Amino acid sequence: MLSLRTLRGASWTITTRLAGRGVDFVTLLILARTLGPADFGLVALALSLIAIIDIVLEVPIAQALTRLPEVTRAHLDTAFTLGLLRGLFIGLLVALAAWPMTIFYHDPKLLAVTLVIALGPIFRSLYSPAMAKYYRGLNFQYYFFADFGGKLVATGLALAVLHAQGGYWAIVTNSIASSIVPTLVSYALAPYRPRISLAAISDFSGFIGWFSSSQILAAFNWQFDRVFLGYHLPKTELGQYTVASDFAVLPTQSVIGPAMQPVFAAFAQIHDDRPRLQAAFLKVSKLTMLIAAPAAVGIALTSDLIVSLALGPAWSDAGQYLALLSLAVLLIAYYQPTYSLCLALDRPRNLFVANLIDLAIRLAAVPAGYAVAGIDGVIYARILLSVVMFVLSTLFVRNLIALPVGVQLRNLWQVVASCVIMAVGVCALRQLHIEQGWAILAQLASVAAAGALLYVACLYALGVRVRSIV
Repeated sequence: MLSLRTLRGASWTITTRLAGRGVDFVTLLILARTLGPADFGLVALALSLIAIIDIVLEVPIAQALTRLPEVTRAHLDTAFTLGLLRGLFIGLLVALAAWPMTIFYHDPKLLAVTLVIALGPIFRSLYSPAMAKYYRGLNFQYYFFADFGGKLVATGLALAVLHAQGGYWAIVTNSIASSIVPTLVSYALAPYRPRISLAAISDFSGFIGWFSSSQILAAFNWQFDRVFLGYHLPKTELGQYTVASDFAVLPTQSVIGPAMQPVFAAFAQIHDDRPRLQAAFLKVSKLTMLIAAPAAVGIALTSDLIVSLALGPAWSDAGQYLALLSLAVLLIAYYQPTYSLCLALDRPRNLFVANLIDLAIRLAAVPAGYAVAGIDGVIYARILLSVVMFVLSTLFVRNLIALPVGVQLRNLWQVVASCVIMAVGVCALRQLHIEQGWAILAQLASVAAAGALLYVACLYALGVRVRSIV
């Protein structure tokens, strides 16, 4: 049985992410129908650079504090100082890279956009380290208040800029405000008087060293396709691709990602109990794929309807990209509980190895895919990489907790079978809708409802019960 506190924590983190994604989605719809793909492409270029720097310099403050048997004032001061140094380095690197990037992409507007967007990760680096007490106690409702409040304020400010004819600055405003406001709120929820000190750096250095090395590679992996395509494609096509990519990862980022925060904390508490950890991983990984697999398959089968209904005819190419990108995301979901397991067992070195392999394949596969089939070829390369990461995940789990690969795969057979049956049913229903000329909204609503019912019914018929997982 998964801990009730873990499930409660997961429900809060999922609620936080879903609520935030819901606000983001509404904001995206409004902005996408008012602005054009070129505006999103411009901001995407700036975000790609900042995302790389942000991820490279990521310092896992909350995770590092969670692993400690006791958190002292010295630990909080050290955590704040590391965050402050991180923010300063982000500002310095962005300032140094912004002008060369503007020249590289031949767009003078990029300079100001990049410098302003950098304020987001700089402020996020100053998040109150005292919030870690809620992380350690699995009390994630406090993160909801900070993050969701920030999303609402950011949306309001973005719409105000849009109303004032600010154009792409509305997207920029939404990006930075959603980081600045939660940081300010965090000090109200977890009061802490900042003090610069590195007295407890020895308790952070080993963990952060491997983690940071892994993040450097991950940063290039996660943004390489956008940077590569940004050089070869017009901003309109890049905007189509980036919006489709953002849509594709919504299920994993909105549900699976946030749920892993309390899972990591729970894994850390039972790290020395091998049988219990094996059982917990099987439950978590199965629950992860129970959610991610049907969502990815469903989006792939209805991508044209989703894009047409949500974004309008100007984004038609995004529907084609979304269908394939959703499949690329499907297997990546399995990496997330593996990621939490590696951190809980103090093995960030495994994450470094995984990202190094990913980078080596990506550097060859993405350009080759583009040379052969354009954007579709890049997406096929991402699908290949998702398969590689899935295989690596199963091997890491086998080595970390002696859980055979065969056991891990058998753990998912009901999910696979149910997804196949759901896909057949959805395809048949869509063909019927086309023949009868149903409206887009009616098609999407009926297909989503029928697919969900068919999937759940298949799981139940194959013996899956929620109580057996949680």
